[in-house]
This record gives sequence, C-alpha cells and structure tokens, in this order.
Amino acid sequence: EYAFFPDRLPPPALPLLDFPSLLHPCAVNLNARIMDIYVNKVRVAVCEAGDDAQYGSSVVADVNVLQAISKRVHYGMFVAEAKFRAHEAQYRALIEAGDEAGIMALLTDAAVEARVLQRVRRKAETFGQDIEAAEAPASASRKLDPEAIVNLYLEHIIPLTKEAEVKYLLQRLGNTRIAYHGSADGCCAAIAAAHAAVAGVAGAPEAAPA
Repeated sequence: EYAFFPDRLPPPALPLLDFPSLLHPCAVNLNARIMDIYVNKVRVAVCEAGDDAQYGSSVVADVNVLQAISKRVHYGMFVAEAKFRAHEAQYRALIEAGDEAGIMALLTDAAVEARVLQRVRRKAETFGQDIEAAEAPASASRKLDPEAIVNLYLEHIIPLTKEAEVKYLLQRLGNTRIAYHGSADGCCAAIAAAHAAVAGVAGAPEAAPA
C-alpha cells in the first residue's frame, strides 16, 4: 500500500520482511491523483448534499475507500509485469522506443474491461440495496445509483490502473531504482534505504514524483 500522508507515518515498529521481489523497482505513485478524483468527483457522485454530522464514521469510510482505490490502481503494476513477461519482445521494443501510445494499445483488452464493468454493475445493484427486514428483497430501494459506480470505474479507476501499468513499463528496462514518497528525512525514505541495502541496490533511493 502507498500512504496518502507519508510524512505523518510513525517509524516502523517491526523489522522489514524479506518478501520475494516480483516487480522491477520503480517510482510510480498515483495517490495524489486518486485523492483529487475522490474529493472532487467520486464524493460528489455518491454522496447526497447536506450535513448529517456523522463526521467520524464518514472519515473511516473515506479512508477505507481511498485505500481500496489506491490498492486497486497500483495492482496494475503486477498486471503490467505479467503482461511484460508474457510478451516480452513486443513490450521491450515499445519501451525502448518510448512509445506510450503503443504500450497503452498493447496492454488494453476491451473485452476484459467490458466484463469488469458488467461485474461492477451487478455488484452495485446487489450490494447497493437498502433492504428492509420485513419486506422481500424485490421491494428494496437503492442506497446509490449503480451507474455512478460503473462510471467511477469507466472514467477513473480503469484509466488510472492502465496509467500505472504504462508508467511501470516505461521504467521496466531502466536501472534498478527504489523510490519513496515524502521528504528525504521521513520514515518512508528510511524504509526505502533499508530495503535498498537488503536488496543490494546500488545508489540512494529517490523521491517518487507527485
């Protein structure tokens, strides 16, 4: 996971775990974009106007949704790595040419995206119901418009995920780097330095672009 406010994180209480490295080190972090889209697009689309004074529970919900979206978007890097290994020659040629449009075209699978949107619509229709215990499910009303959730995926989550894939692939053949988010004297930088030492990566970690 990527922290949205890395400078406010406390130092880790436990030592780093030595997980196998599945991704090429990179500086991909779209959290600033995710935060902007959530505040200015998503919140407006799914929340009713007004103030219900439920600030505590609203903040908890905001954090959960932001983390879920960020995790979903940045999982795109694992998808990109799998696609790269499956068609290395094609991706390598496009990466070496710096062809962002070509990479985007190669990794895009319109049929898969259509199935994702279909699943999202069905889940939103099912789990977005407000079912009264004394009534049959057929009379349930909806807590939100399923199309708002479909549009969230269509206009934001899927494009951001593909952007993460392209950014990752453009760095896939470069020198091995470890990036951190936040200031150079923050805990994220310290964790990145420790990981670089464990992984044997030459050179100091660098700040990820906003």
